[in-house]
Amino acid sequence: MRRFAAVVVVAGLLLAACGGGADEPADDAGAPVQGGSLTWAVETEPITFNPHQYAQAKARLLVWNSFEALLTHDDKGGYLPWLARSYDVSADGLTYTFKLRDDVTFHDGEKFDAAAVKANLDQLFAPGYAPSVTSTQLKNFKDAQVVDPATIAVHLKQPDGLILDFFASPQGAQISPKSLKSPDLKAGGPDVVGTGPFILDRYTKGQEVHYKRNPAYKWAPADAGHQGPAYLDEVTYRFLKESSVRVGALTSGQVDVIEGVPATEQGLVKGDPNLQFAQHLNSGTAYNYYFNQTRAPFDDIRVRKAFRDAVDVDGVLQGVYRGTATRAWSILSPSGQFYDPSVEKTYGSDPAEANRLLDEAGWSTKDAEGFRTKNGQRLTARIVLSAPYVRDKRDILAQAVQAAVKQSAAIDLQVKIVDAGTATDAINKNEYELFDNSRADTDAGAALTLILPKGAPINRHGFASPDLDAQVATAAASTDPAKRKEIYNTVQHTLTDNATLLPLYAPADQIAAQKRIGGLGFEPTAGVPGSAYNVWIGK
Repeated sequence: MRRFAAVVVVAGLLLAACGGGADEPADDAGAPVQGGSLTWAVETEPITFNPHQYAQAKARLLVWNSFEALLTHDDKGGYLPWLARSYDVSADGLTYTFKLRDDVTFHDGEKFDAAAVKANLDQLFAPGYAPSVTSTQLKNFKDAQVVDPATIAVHLKQPDGLILDFFASPQGAQISPKSLKSPDLKAGGPDVVGTGPFILDRYTKGQEVHYKRNPAYKWAPADAGHQGPAYLDEVTYRFLKESSVRVGALTSGQVDVIEGVPATEQGLVKGDPNLQFAQHLNSGTAYNYYFNQTRAPFDDIRVRKAFRDAVDVDGVLQGVYRGTATRAWSILSPSGQFYDPSVEKTYGSDPAEANRLLDEAGWSTKDAEGFRTKNGQRLTARIVLSAPYVRDKRDILAQAVQAAVKQSAAIDLQVKIVDAGTATDAINKNEYELFDNSRADTDAGAALTLILPKGAPINRHGFASPDLDAQVATAAASTDPAKRKEIYNTVQHTLTDNATLLPLYAPADQIAAQKRIGGLGFEPTAGVPGSAYNVWIGK
């Protein structure tokens, strides 16, 4: 679980790929020190602290502070034991048997055992509790059998190579059986507890969340960086959405660490001799705009291709991120193991072709404001951004795309930034033409399973292809990386040929901190900042 690995080791290697230069962070923390209080400013306030409900990549570092899973990922995407000591897979791929640690307790004193694991699995299938998990990650789950207190057997309906990724994911994290009965279960908070190195003891909505060290902690995975309790006595995460406010808090010494450092602020951080900086590309999917093919105008492939050709993505990214963003060409992030570089430069940045396609599609006249029209209707597309998920200046990016398609092809892109409830309502009512999404899944197959098949939880593009659905299912069931890569290469070309989406950039996470802070790092498989377990404050 190199989510605890030192930032010098993990982040410096990928800085150039993220467009942030080749600078390596250089802390002055010295050897690990026990004790101290850390203040960390974060960009995004979690919608929930319940790991089963996890949906925000920016909240992942908080999940792993207080919750843990049966397995974790190594730095190559494989699996290592965590709360499980080991696991075995039957020859037919239908039974996964986990041998569990017998020395783990939840924060409330409850014993971690096979019955607790079964209680968590049962809860995930409670009506209305976690439908996106049960319809994707656990879609092939049949039942779980408690063999003995330290052994649980998970039976599947059919082979599923992604089931191990679930048992290493936040959604597969273990909640105390007592907590599963809490009236605040869905929201999480101090009454919903796990087994992790920190205990969430208070949360002030809109301001901060506070964790204290779990003194009984002694079950970190083998590659966690150290064993025993966390170094820090306590850590406070302050919610500071504005990047300039976060950076100002860091440079003034009000906070020790921040995450989310945009291009406009990176020069200030890198130029400060008292600070360290690093960033890491996320795996999973790129940040993409998906076209809603179930309604006009994007039910016409010519219009989808025209919109894609109307955007000079490189120019837009340069304007918004000043050379720090990595261009995306595929649904998948270029840092992932299944990315196919052969899709690069196969489309896009061709205003002449965009206008030709729109003329051919009948959008050949213009209204008084200069926007294209057809049969008296303006060529309009709406994108609804959910405020809790807006990160990395994606609101500014949307405005840049809006300006690009207007100037190049006279398309009226309407950008709306709304609260989560309003965004969900718009999606449910099909009142959008574009939707945005990126995912930091440790296995890209998990992301594709959520987005692509017909009826998938976030298939909001409406592209229906039995062949594509079969390919995604076959790849997800396989444990052969070469076979999966071959299939996912085909999937990426299918999506490009169909103009299902407009890839924009590969999300990256940044950490900046006082040089006296040691042990900061990223999860290499997801690319997001790690928990505070291995962090210390130098003398």
